Amino acid sequence: MRAVEIQEYGGPEVLRVVETEVPAPGAGQVSIDVAYTGVNFADLKARADGYRVPALPFVPGLEVSGRVRALGAGVTGLAVGQEVAALTQSGAYADVVVADAVTVFALPPGVDLRTGATLPTVLPTAYALIHTVGRLQPGETVLVQGAAGGVGTVLGQLASAAGAGAVHGVVSSAAKAEYAREHGYDEVFITSSTPPSASFVKEVREATDGRGVDLALDPVGGETLRASLDSLAPFGRLVSFGNASGAQPWQVGQPDLYPLALSVSGFSILTLAQTSPTELRTLTERAFQTVVDGVVSLPVTAEFALPDAAKAHRLMGTRTSTGKLLLRAHGTNGPADLA
Repeated sequence: MRAVEIQEYGGPEVLRVVETEVPAPGAGQVSIDVAYTGVNFADLKARADGYRVPALPFVPGLEVSGRVRALGAGVTGLAVGQEVAALTQSGAYADVVVADAVTVFALPPGVDLRTGATLPTVLPTAYALIHTVGRLQPGETVLVQGAAGGVGTVLGQLASAAGAGAVHGVVSSAAKAEYAREHGYDEVFITSSTPPSASFVKEVREATDGRGVDLALDPVGGETLRASLDSLAPFGRLVSFGNASGAQPWQVGQPDLYPLALSVSGFSILTLAQTSPTELRTLTERAFQTVVDGVVSLPVTAEFALPDAAKAHRLMGTRTSTGKLLLRAHGTNGPADLA
């Protein structure tokens, strides 16, 4: 079978297609004939910086859709040939991948394989940020960094559906701002720097009559995360769910939190998959239901054949893409590449 492998760290050019053995599932695992693989920013960090890479060579990829190929010992509730979506620890840039059965989910009725590949990381993450960790209440205001990305696209829709008083987003271009407004955002602030500058704090205060927002969701880290904290209203909550900036972590303490009774928390779907997979399963099933109910949709804005994974990385690396990027695998017939 084919797999896209990293043999050294670097730019998109280090992604190489190799022929390798088809993996067999161990106890409690499932092997999947991959139809589509989702491309995530974590894949770029793995390729460039070794993020979550235990050793080289390494096959990236955290989410797939496809059909069950084989069941490992002790696996119940799934069947060979069944259409599924799965969260993986790695290895999804391939024709066949192995995943723990607890993170393999039967596709809901009416959800096709192409849509299914957009769900395993983005949708549960967004659902947790709004409902489980962020605990958004009707009438509250929200601020989202990266509002036009995959998670940002879903966050806008979920927040709006949850009755948010206003949903504010931060993006890097006018085109992304227009896209975000089409997916649940009431007001979008543009910052051209990477990572985003702290200028959005003033705009957030002006948009909220000086009060700030009740919930801020931040995947960027560094100074952007601190600026998100500065954007909070009394009793506001800040949730960190990534460190795209690569900045060193900073600490928040009593002097930062006590004056306005603020809260800071975090979320990582990959870590939750390791520490509490049953909680992740419950969360994911609830999140998937929002697609079935028509509350959420995540546009696939570009799709590439598996051997063209480097092209997908280059596009995502420009930070101009919106929505979700996919790779086609295992002979799937799909539309022509969109970018």
